[in-house]
Amino acid sequence: MLQDRAWRKSSYSNGTPEGECVEVSLSHDTRVRDSKNPAGEVLAFSTSAWRTFLERL
Repeated sequence: MLQDRAWRKSSYSNGTPEGECVEVSLSHDTRVRDSKNPAGEVLAFSTSAWRTFLERL
């Protein structure tokens, strides 16, 4: 369940609740969601796909 996951907000959101950014959850796979709409759509990535994405940034 998505509610059971630990989410981290990007440091670029200024650390405020109204900061508009993304949140990421790293737990067996990677999930990414909009911090303004935590109940909305979520992107899912395998661990290897997320690692590749970060390496190519």
